[in-house]
Amino acid sequence: MTATLPATRSAGLVDPVRWPDVARVPKAPLRAAVAARLLCRVAARRGLRVELPGGRTLHPAPPGAPVLRLHRPGAFLQRVGEGGLIGFGEAYQAGDWDSPDLVALLTGLATAPETLVPAGAQWLRRFYVRRPPVEELSTAANARRNAHRHYDLSNDLFALFLDPTMTYSSAVFPTGPGGREPLGTRDALPAAQHRKIDRLLDLARVGPGTRLLEIGTGWGELALRAAARGAHVVSLTLSEEQLTLARRRIADAGQTDRAEVRLRDYRAAEGEFDAVVSVEMIEAVGRPFWPAYFATLDRVLAPGGRVALQAITMPHDRMLAASRTYTWILKYIFPGGLIPSLRAIEETAARHTRLRVVRADAYGPHYAETLRLWRERFTERSPQVAALGFDDVFRRTWELYLAYSEAGFRTGYLDVQQVLLTREAVTA
Repeated sequence: MTATLPATRSAGLVDPVRWPDVARVPKAPLRAAVAARLLCRVAARRGLRVELPGGRTLHPAPPGAPVLRLHRPGAFLQRVGEGGLIGFGEAYQAGDWDSPDLVALLTGLATAPETLVPAGAQWLRRFYVRRPPVEELSTAANARRNAHRHYDLSNDLFALFLDPTMTYSSAVFPTGPGGREPLGTRDALPAAQHRKIDRLLDLARVGPGTRLLEIGTGWGELALRAAARGAHVVSLTLSEEQLTLARRRIADAGQTDRAEVRLRDYRAAEGEFDAVVSVEMIEAVGRPFWPAYFATLDRVLAPGGRVALQAITMPHDRMLAASRTYTWILKYIFPGGLIPSLRAIEETAARHTRLRVVRADAYGPHYAETLRLWRERFTERSPQVAALGFDDVFRRTWELYLAYSEAGFRTGYLDVQQVLLTREAVTA
């Protein structure tokens, strides 16, 4: 089926300095035509309802089908034709398309994403898939700049959608009958974050007198709970905003004698520790530096010590493909990173250190619920986001990021795991 879609209309006001590739609508008519054919195929195969200006639809769709609402079809197709999934994301940032249920739409697209492009058309990927840029690799020189782009946006921004614990990682909720379905509510979120932290500290056997290294401070909640157990905590961060707030929270809690936060790269970690804990930080390390990351864990860990990681993971074959691809998330949200597979964690640790994975507990559905609560709160507080100086493109960028991530966990494309590594066989 060949789609006949309206011509490009001019996009809304977009700051071309802040968002150059969102402000620019490419001119790629042949690729746009290919994108139009692909859109028809994907919509038909995934049961999507594509709505066009004027109330028309691209083709019949079943009742309750996820909706892709095109406001500027021409611009949408030009962007997707030139940039693939990056163009798809930039089209949303620009307001070229929308959806009344963004998560439902993205969930439909994230199911078996490798089948979105027909096998016979996979060769087209070479025209729009780029390698991650060298200047964003998380070297010791670049890592602080990468962290600054995300975590130093504004503590006030993160406080708008996180719960009072200021914890920016997956919670562990109570579960319903059968122990499978997470019961995620806003009121339950702080306790669910503490449950996650306590499970990780228990996994590392953190207690009175434990010398604990935390790689990736966040805003200090894990360090506070470890200090309250009587541990002596050194926590490392590359974010100046997080450093300031975490130190203040530790001081306000009267725990400065037990918890110290340092502005330092993980590669510069010093000392010997009974336990090392790192929550969703390995995703920022980047594949070329995983050996150095695990070598650091091994180097600072005392004999008999334990390493407890919380890591977002993806299937190994998808991880290998992603490691060679510059994605929308890398461009606009987390530069320099890569989500590992559990197999990659196991193999890297075994190849470069004395550490071995002895336990891994997965709970991806809990992350989907965590993200839903963050996304709903972020969306509700869009006026406060604007009051902090963030424009409409930023708001749409983060709405897409949170919804895209939630869809990834709902489909099983992404998972989250708490992983225990030791040098000796242990009973976890």
